[in-house]
Amino acid sequence: MYIFFVNGNNLCSPTIAFSNYLLRNIIMNPLILLLTTTLFCTLSLAFGQFEAQVIDQKVAIGYGLAIGDLDGDGKDDILLADKSEIVWYQNGSWQRRVITRNLTIRDNVCLAARDLTEDGKVEMAVGAQWNPGNTQDAFQSGSVHLLQRPEEVNRSWPSMHLYHEPTIHRMHWVKVGEGSFQLLVLPLHGIGNQKGAGEDVKLLTYPWLGRTTHVQATPVPTGMHMTHNFDVIPGEGQTESVIIGGKEGIQQFDWAGNSWTGKWLVKGVGFGEVRQGKGKKGTFIAGIEPIHGNILSIHSWNKKGEIKREVLTDDLNQGHALACADLLGKGEDQIVVGWRNPNANGKTGIRLYERTKKGSWVRHLIDDNVMACEDLKVADLNGDGKQDIIAAGRASHNLIIYWNRTSK
Repeated sequence: MYIFFVNGNNLCSPTIAFSNYLLRNIIMNPLILLLTTTLFCTLSLAFGQFEAQVIDQKVAIGYGLAIGDLDGDGKDDILLADKSEIVWYQNGSWQRRVITRNLTIRDNVCLAARDLTEDGKVEMAVGAQWNPGNTQDAFQSGSVHLLQRPEEVNRSWPSMHLYHEPTIHRMHWVKVGEGSFQLLVLPLHGIGNQKGAGEDVKLLTYPWLGRTTHVQATPVPTGMHMTHNFDVIPGEGQTESVIIGGKEGIQQFDWAGNSWTGKWLVKGVGFGEVRQGKGKKGTFIAGIEPIHGNILSIHSWNKKGEIKREVLTDDLNQGHALACADLLGKGEDQIVVGWRNPNANGKTGIRLYERTKKGSWVRHLIDDNVMACEDLKVADLNGDGKQDIIAAGRASHNLIIYWNRTSK
């Protein structure tokens, strides 16, 4: 597909948005894109510097992605929570292999993977029994499983069922000290909560005591009544913190000695996805507003603690995937966003937003209507020092690597 960019009276040269559309037998006519401005953002030439490789066209749902070395070969693999299976794609061949299947009678919804023992292999946990309409019955809604690595990596992984609350939705391994980790699990709703009202969501925390050790959860009240996702960020010393996005705003939770304490960063604005990014003038939070929303925004703080909100676009539909990383070698992070339902132009896709030297934002098209993006991650999968984009599509039933071919 050739894309032209019109900037005033200047017609730029064509570029290939990405080369492997032919893998899906899509033939598209040349497309003329006009310069548009959406608040703080302008539209730029679609990137030909990201080359798409479809590695699976039979994804059932593709709820959640994780990146980590599963087999200990020193290369990161792709891990996916699909409808009834937890699978991995081995780096290099990208062969799909099953880790475990049918943990519950309902769908898997999330997974967490991290090397907790420094043996070069990830430990894994999974959230399943996805039933967001039932906020009361923990048997019918939600589950948390600690997976136990078999002696041979290609065998099915046994699982240990841990305490949980209904509507389990997202999870991360988080560092709480040197060599010490906890599994943090976030439900969508509080117990018995209806339409975001009622009991608040409890952040469930589980200490890591080994692959075969059953542990109890410590619920941490959040004061939030409908959450969606959270991000792990640097904390004090040897610890990490998390930021949580939900209907009422964004909170940050810090590990302080032996407990988690929260503080509001943004109130009165709903968020579905939140990620911390690093700019040349400090950190910022990128977010999708509201839950499953149409707005990509950034929030930053000056030295006085005053908040600045910038809206980069409001034309998403069911924005559901977000990442901040320096993919272009600019010394600061760009923002990658994906949405899963066709927008006003009838398109799904993925965009990359880059801050210019003047402080405005320019957007680059990464995927044009091939990926109905449910989740995405960024990672250097081929060891070339550049971050690649990995995305899973729900309605599009695909898993794609967008190889970073930019020149730094």
